[in-house]
Amino acid sequence: MSRKFFLFLCVIGIWLLPSLSQALKPDEILVIANSRVPDSVRIARYYMKKRNIPASNLIKVKIPQKERCPREEYRRLILAPLKRFLVLADDDEKFRCIVTVYGVPLLIVPDRLDEEREKQLVAKRLLLEMLKHKLEMAKNEGKEKEVIDALKKDIDKVRDEVRKLGETEQAASVDSELSLARFDKYRLEMWLPNPYFVGYQKNKGKLVPLKKRVFMVSRLDGPDYKTVKRIIDDSIAVENRGLTGIAYFDARYPNVGKSASMYGKYDLSIREAAKIVDESHLMKKVVLDVRPKLFEPDTCPNAALYCGWYSLANYIDAFSWVRGAVGYHIASAECVSLHDKNATYWCLKMLEKGVAATLGPVAEPYLRAFPPPDLFFRFLLEDKPLVEAYFLSKPFVSWRMVLIGDPLYRPFKKVMGEK
Repeated sequence: MSRKFFLFLCVIGIWLLPSLSQALKPDEILVIANSRVPDSVRIARYYMKKRNIPASNLIKVKIPQKERCPREEYRRLILAPLKRFLVLADDDEKFRCIVTVYGVPLLIVPDRLDEEREKQLVAKRLLLEMLKHKLEMAKNEGKEKEVIDALKKDIDKVRDEVRKLGETEQAASVDSELSLARFDKYRLEMWLPNPYFVGYQKNKGKLVPLKKRVFMVSRLDGPDYKTVKRIIDDSIAVENRGLTGIAYFDARYPNVGKSASMYGKYDLSIREAAKIVDESHLMKKVVLDVRPKLFEPDTCPNAALYCGWYSLANYIDAFSWVRGAVGYHIASAECVSLHDKNATYWCLKMLEKGVAATLGPVAEPYLRAFPPPDLFFRFLLEDKPLVEAYFLSKPFVSWRMVLIGDPLYRPFKKVMGEK
């Protein structure tokens, strides 16, 4: 496929999605900062000035500076001020997007869980995910029945331990809950369907009309003020010259087939994303690795786009990131913290190392909660703003995923031209 033909298809694709053909505008964005954290308000004002967001769109909340907050605290100290703002706004329906800023908590935990039990639950859930992944690998590699049966037994045992700890499924990211800020009541257990998700567009009777009430949410956050400011500056700078470099995609099941499990389907999605990017001719080169082994340290220069798996909470320093790079790693704990400098979560380390945008879960999300890579990168290549590419491709709200980056960022704006 030629680059010119790809650009033509992108224009047609945008025309066929009228509800999202108008790109997000600065005055449609609300920014939430924590007044208890001077750098939070400082970053918010810097971003709003750079993106011409009206100063009146800033909402300052007052909440303790920590990454986790009980749900009661979220309702009282974050959600309530936002709702008051919307009630007093002249036209609250014009706001489509919320940006949370460095200093605003990351994770909502159920009120009833004490800190020690929560730590135990996190550890058990991560162990469960690792065992499930080992089982999938064992099946894919044709291991003996005894090995597979032993893994199944271990999985059942850990599941029982999780149940005995009394875990509920109400933990969620602050950002994902803010998507439903216009709704007074909804189910808190597990997730709810995201009406923006392209996979649900056939459900026009009930789900699609809710789009107007659901906020798209992105976060400007990272290990420190300097990193967050760089994200803003890099996004704006790259828009003006275009993102270029090498795209890296790291699949890991050599023998995956079309009738694959959920793991296999996401592996196929990584492969399809590589194909889509390659056919766009927008990258200098596309590298697809289908070996079980991950990219090794210092083997991925000039990385502009990335998606791969599975190294749980253990960033592999394989990449030298170009300015404005976008990517994510599919694993269960990659956005548990954005501030713990001793941790090796992928979101934290990718931001620290230079990416402009990434995404990940604050707690075990289940695989199906991740944006399928072929969808996310397709929309990004079609010149959708970052937050729209994310919301068109992620299946759930009121759950555990987080997008970190400038919601207005359009890495291929220069190439595609203004629509």
